[in-house]
Amino acid sequence: MDVEILSRIQFAVTIAFHYIYPPLSIGLGVLLVLMEGIYLRTKNKMYERMTKFWVKVFALTFAMGVATGIVMEFEFGTNWATYSRYVGDVFGSALAAEGIFAFFLESGFLAILVFGWNKVSPKIHFLSTIMVSLGSMLSAVWIVVANSWQQTPAGFHIVGEGIHARAEITDFWAMIFNPSSVERLMHVLSGAWLAGAFLVISVSAFYLLKNKHIEFAKASFKIALVLAMFASLFQLFTGHASAVGISKTQPAKLAAFEAHYDSSAAGDLYLFGWVNDSKQQVSFGVKIPGMLSYLIYGDTKKPVTGLNSFKPQDRPPVNIVFQTYHLMVAIGITLIGLSLLGVFLWWKKKILSYRWLLWVFVFSVLGPQIANQVGWISAEVGRQPWIVYDLLRTSEGLSKVVEANQVVFSLIMFTIVYLLLFALFLFLLNEKIQHGPEEPEKIPSEYEHQKAVFDK
Repeated sequence: MDVEILSRIQFAVTIAFHYIYPPLSIGLGVLLVLMEGIYLRTKNKMYERMTKFWVKVFALTFAMGVATGIVMEFEFGTNWATYSRYVGDVFGSALAAEGIFAFFLESGFLAILVFGWNKVSPKIHFLSTIMVSLGSMLSAVWIVVANSWQQTPAGFHIVGEGIHARAEITDFWAMIFNPSSVERLMHVLSGAWLAGAFLVISVSAFYLLKNKHIEFAKASFKIALVLAMFASLFQLFTGHASAVGISKTQPAKLAAFEAHYDSSAAGDLYLFGWVNDSKQQVSFGVKIPGMLSYLIYGDTKKPVTGLNSFKPQDRPPVNIVFQTYHLMVAIGITLIGLSLLGVFLWWKKKILSYRWLLWVFVFSVLGPQIANQVGWISAEVGRQPWIVYDLLRTSEGLSKVVEANQVVFSLIMFTIVYLLLFALFLFLLNEKIQHGPEEPEKIPSEYEHQKAVFDK
């Protein structure tokens, strides 16, 4: 393989491992605010124990997110030096803002969140929980802004020529609120809320099946289920808004989502299928005729820009974009159904009667994670062949001095390290789940008290 393919695989492996953890941190952060807020309102110690338990899991995911994310910034300089020079002013400002306004806020209050239970007042501790949650979401804001600028550049001009050309910000706020940033941010956040919610749902369902920590599990299950229902429905809305935006700003990507080739024809919506790019058709496909046109324009007969409107060298790899996009949508619809079914059965007080459904909830933790990964793949591969849309090709963003054997060595090394970190994460997470929440202190009876005195 050439350097470009190897470098793309290396960055994909790096970010795929990293992206396991930030969504969990963001989702758990919101749940921590809800749990501790309920504790302060009700004074029920169970909610305090609940918050303390999930704080430990949050701290673990936060640490893993930091450890796995640092490597990506080095890869910008080693494998993608030309790209880094081209977008340095834009990316630099966004990443600096992420460090100053988000990471420092989150990490600064994290110590109080983890260690400050008996050292600060309950209200100050709750404030630290809010700040940590806000910091985790602000971190997502700046990362999504930087990535969205690659998708829909705005607020800049190009200075220099040839290999010395670079994008320079002319309007900071136009760069932040580029045409896709808000819609993509809402979609990313809703996916993160789902990741955190279904982790809590999974662990709570496991406890219920094993008849352990019953009251704790019921309460945490209920809180997470409500967030999951809201987030899954919100994600449907944000996904639709993002697709409408893509139809205007990145029509080739939208056409790849549905393998739509003919610009004179209405757009169909496929449920599944396999794209034969050479024949420009979908094999074994099941589709809803005109539904893509209806979702975009409100008219089932209105033509949608097809892939044939673009030169072959300007089209993304269609089948991988098609498959990952439809898998993301399928998982999203499934999570909506699971959330609504869970809320309904909880309201009817029948959910504990369906052990098979509790087992489904145990494994449902994988759903948001897989959806987040394939959603990222469909968005990033769908942008190809551009690393900055319509401005800089991916092949032009490579470092000029990096050789294939160097990338292969670092790819193998990073993969091994990330696999070890992931195994460590699963081990530590399992240890915390098996241990469970701290049990309430038992108040000794009068007999036990007298017996203890006598024994002394």
